[in-house]
Amino acid sequence: MDQDWEDRVTALWDSFGDYAEEEEDQARFRAAVDALVAELPEGSPLGPFEQACAWDSTGHSDKAVPLYREALRRGLADVSPYKARRTRIQLASSLRNTGRAKEGIALLTPELDAPSDELDDAVRACLALCLSSAGRDREGLSLALGALAPHLPRYQRSMANYARLLVAPGRPPQV
Repeated sequence: MDQDWEDRVTALWDSFGDYAEEEEDQARFRAAVDALVAELPEGSPLGPFEQACAWDSTGHSDKAVPLYREALRRGLADVSPYKARRTRIQLASSLRNTGRAKEGIALLTPELDAPSDELDDAVRACLALCLSSAGRDREGLSLALGALAPHLPRYQRSMANYARLLVAPGRPPQV
């Protein structure tokens, strides 16, 4: 879509905090997203992506899951690799929220080897939550500490080593 549309979507998301937490206001927000999505060409992967984000952000992970999957199926990665990665992170989180943490683990584990970007820590944080929900707390803690270590003003090396020692050396999380 064009930059004007993207700018309007960004502005709407920037205003999300202005909507109250009551379901009526949340529905108004989703309707505003739907109005923008209606401007997209038929079959655009951006539509289900934005709608999934709106459902997810208003506490309806169950409604977001099929929309995230539809966005990926329609080729979101070809339109925006960045939004496709966001989709995998958010889908994994929604899967965890709906009791399917193992599916979230399977979805995010390959992201550990994806080209690095600003979403790397979000991948690790969400994967850590999925691992914990699946009863794999040590692996989750290892990922969380490993993601945190580079941001510390001191003890980076120690924390990175502690993170590695929480799981068997050289073993990535198992799917």
